[in-house]
This record gives sequence, C-alpha cells and structure tokens, in this order.
Amino acid sequence: MKFSPLAVLAATCVSPVVGEFYFKENFNDDGWTSRWTESSTWKPKAEMGTWKHTAGEWYGDADDKGIQTSEDARFYGLSAKLDKPFVSGDKPLVIQYTVKHEQNLDCGGAYIKLLPGGDKFDAAAFGGDTPYAVMFGPDVCGTSNKKTHVIFHYDKKNDNLLVKKEVSTETDDLTHLYTLVLNPDNTFQVLIDNKSVRKGSLDEHFDFLPPKQIKDPDAKKPDDWVDKARIPDPEDKKPEGWDDIPAEIPDPDAKKPDDWDDEDDGAWEAPMIDNPDYKGEWKPKMIDNPDYKGKWEHPMIDNPDYKYDEEMYKVCKDGCTHVGFEIWQVKTGTLFDDIIVTDSLEEAEKYAEETFFKKKDGEKKMYDEHMEKQRATDAAMDDDYMGDMGDFDMDGMMGDEF
Repeated sequence: MKFSPLAVLAATCVSPVVGEFYFKENFNDDGWTSRWTESSTWKPKAEMGTWKHTAGEWYGDADDKGIQTSEDARFYGLSAKLDKPFVSGDKPLVIQYTVKHEQNLDCGGAYIKLLPGGDKFDAAAFGGDTPYAVMFGPDVCGTSNKKTHVIFHYDKKNDNLLVKKEVSTETDDLTHLYTLVLNPDNTFQVLIDNKSVRKGSLDEHFDFLPPKQIKDPDAKKPDDWVDKARIPDPEDKKPEGWDDIPAEIPDPDAKKPDDWDDEDDGAWEAPMIDNPDYKGEWKPKMIDNPDYKGKWEHPMIDNPDYKYDEEMYKVCKDGCTHVGFEIWQVKTGTLFDDIIVTDSLEEAEKYAEETFFKKKDGEKKMYDEHMEKQRATDAAMDDDYMGDMGDFDMDGMMGDEF
C-alpha cells in the first residue's frame, strides 16, 4: 500500500490530545480586578479586608504578582467566573494554585472553592453559606489544627463530605503548590509541591456510601450470656473481728497540755489519727469466672441499603462555573497565585513548571537573604540594648542614702 507525501505529512503532524483549561489566573496585570468580584454584601464593610496586588516581600520575579490579604482580623471574599463551565464527565477535575504565608500564620484559612451557580451566581453575596462543589486548601489555627481541607459536596446526601484521614499542610513562609485531582474512576489525589500526600478511593476516604455491613437488627445478646471475666471468690470469707477495727484511734503519743484546765476547757481528749491496723471495707478476692464466655459481639449482615455509586466523582454534574475565596484571617499576609482549573494532571504539572518551579529557587534565595538581614538587625539591636544598660547609673537611681 502506498501513501501520498501529503498523507504521510498529515499523519506525522497530528498533535497529541491535550487537556483543556477552564480557568487560568496569574494576576500579572492590573486588569485582574475586572475578572474578580469582591464579596460586598456577605459581611458588613468594616469586617471585610482588602486585597493587595503584589509579589510579596520575597519572590522569584518582581513582576510576577499575586493577591495578598492585607488587614488583620478580617473576612476576605472574592470570586471569578470560569472561562468555561466544568461538567463532570469522563475526564479528571484538577484544581491547582499556590499559597504563601508571609505572616507566620497563626490562625486563618487559605482554601479555594469551586462553585456551581451559572448565571444565577451572586458574586456580591458569595460567602461561607454559598453552596459549593469543592473546598480545597490549607487551614491553620493554633499549633494542633494544621491541615489541608478536601471537601466534596454530594447531592444524594445534600451534604459536604470531609476527607476522613487528615491531609498535611505547609506552614513555613515560602510559596507552596497545592493540587487536587478528582478522577472519573472515583479516586482522588492531593499533591503539595507536586508530591503526593494523600490518595485513594472516594468510598474509603469519604462517607459517600452507607456501610457495606450493619449490625443484625434481629440479633441480641442471649439472656444467659456471661460477660463478666472476674467474679468474687464464693469461698472467701470475711475474717472475724474485721468490722471491729476502727478507722481512727486516739493518738497514743499525745499528752494533755500542762496548762489544760478541765473545769474551764472541758475534759481533755487526745486527737484522733488514722488507725494503722484499719484495712478498710472488706471485699472478697476476685477469681476468674468459670462461666465467662467472652465479650459478646453483635453479628454483622450485609447492608440492604448499600449500593455502590459509580458517579461519586460527579461533584460538578450540573456544571461548576466559578472559583472563589471566602476566608477569615487573624494575622494577615497570605498570597495566592497561579490558579488553574483543568481536566489534565499533565497540563497542571506543565503549568507548575512554567510558574511555581520557575520562581521557586529565586524566592528561596531572596527569603534566605531577607532572614539573614533580619537576624543581623536583631543582633545589633540586642547589642545596643546591652550597651545602654552598661551606661545606666544605678548609684544615681538609688540615691545617696544607699
């Protein structure tokens, strides 16, 4: 069989199938404010913080900016419409973005939400009560609550399902990359800095489904079931005179004071002390129960209500149309950047190489230099303080009388 040169050229030029981007935001232009809407009616204006367009205090590229929280103890609400609705189907859902805590975060969220709503989505009112399909990203409050949220909405339960095994998070001052993958085979994966930190099946890690087995409702513990492992020894008898021993006795070493007057002070009585011979309430010794049958376990049966759902992953079955942040921060300074929603992990990894990994080393170098200068400044201030203390005139302060 012969092929024409044109056919051969066409065959060799066929490009591989690539994923599709439904949203891409790098904040590298002042027009970002026209693409995003602040939540103006969610909370009173005095409780809402403002966003700052900046690369931060340390960065890999001064011209590569993100958006940063800028006021302490404030709520922050912001949302944007996807370029195209994402509808759950035969491709993965991939959400990826970067987070940098420049403020040594003590309490605050940094998670992103993927939202339904379409043309009815109320961007001005977007807040904590707005229905969402996915909530994903870091949340820190105190030393014990440090995690990455992974929450999926499940229409069949009308509930938001939290991942059962806690997912770690990063809490240092540098930028980190957060990636969530939700696959059509009902599996998920969370990656931080392109390293997998949690993955598995949806039915194992979330409460999408009822349990496969339940306790048999018709079974009950037999009335004659003996579940006491130890019993009082029936042969053990209380010694004679046990109850005649008092708990307290007069102190035999106590003496009546020489100045004690029985007429004025009354009859003298020695103070009471614990009786060293008192053994407390008598109890028979315990022995192994010869009739013990062990702990009764309720028999399990297959749950008649259990049914596997092939569409657990379809959190955007009717289409997701927006992304947004609705967070509270006590100490401000978290910077967000390079947000994408796509249907290809390969495309997300490629985008990460072009953004996060390209800037990563430069940011770390600038951060290390910043911290070295900070340590030098702190050391100089300590030296100045000690020098001032050395010049302090203690004699003058204490006065001539000392």
